[in-house]
Amino acid sequence: MTEQLPAATSVAVLGTGIMGSGMARNLARAGLDVRAWNRTRAKAEPLTTDGVRVTDTPAQAVDGADAVLTILHDGPAALETMRQAAPALRPGTVWAQATTAGLDGLDTLAAFAREQHLILLDSPVLGTKQPAESGQLVVLAAGPASARTAVGPVFDAIGSRTVWVGASGEEGAATRLKLVVNSWILAITHGTAEALALAKGLGVEPQGFFDAIAGGPLDNGYLHAKAGQLLGGNLEPSFAAKTAEKDARLIVEAGERSGVRLDLAAAGAERFRRAVGQGHGDEDMIASYFASFDGADGTEGADNSEGTQG
Repeated sequence: MTEQLPAATSVAVLGTGIMGSGMARNLARAGLDVRAWNRTRAKAEPLTTDGVRVTDTPAQAVDGADAVLTILHDGPAALETMRQAAPALRPGTVWAQATTAGLDGLDTLAAFAREQHLILLDSPVLGTKQPAESGQLVVLAAGPASARTAVGPVFDAIGSRTVWVGASGEEGAATRLKLVVNSWILAITHGTAEALALAKGLGVEPQGFFDAIAGGPLDNGYLHAKAGQLLGGNLEPSFAAKTAEKDARLIVEAGERSGVRLDLAAAGAERFRRAVGQGHGDEDMIASYFASFDGADGTEGADNSEGTQG
């Protein structure tokens, strides 16, 4: 029988953006000793009211921690942060790597884990801002059986369930599954955006579209959620357009690496690029809608020279 590492009682959270802040709060509420670092410290400071210790450097956060959780923008950001943490990392520390890094990014992070003698868990999550805040994420995890007890309190605090898909964090089984799921999520997002853009162009009331598909196999809860955000003018990001663009490009790259041509994903990445260029990068990814028009405000031919990003 594989000897289990003891359950973690302390965890360092590196990255407290839209996802990481909610994750850190839930870890603290579960009774773990939580240290958090964010590139912009001011964004992490509110976590102190939940008992999280905010640090100035990644090394201070990981010093003495049983587990490290990275939830950053991309693979390069995760690698740079862990390099900064390296002087305080102990060999044998469990590293739950939740950043959507793509296959090439994970290869680089796995090499770093080997250099530092860390136990790498490939553990991206499914969910956005609200599930992160409520501890209802789904954790996709791959890693050695010996580390599962150690990371149990961490995954239990941030998620409703953990789906173990592999026994090695380096082989990318969880990252591969995450990319497949994200390809579907982004496809639905773009489909919603384009249908509503076409409705606008043709003078069709959106409610007529919803009524036509109501209750049938074409109806979709995610469609209504994203359409509601857009039509209600609430573009506060549960998942930002600029991050969705990054993920779309990782999906395309993964397809190329495996000999699969992903035309929709490539077109979707371009839609996000246009929306970001119009000033919608920090808005929710349903801002893909604006890429259907020349203007940043969703009007054909509008002057968008100044954009809308604050």
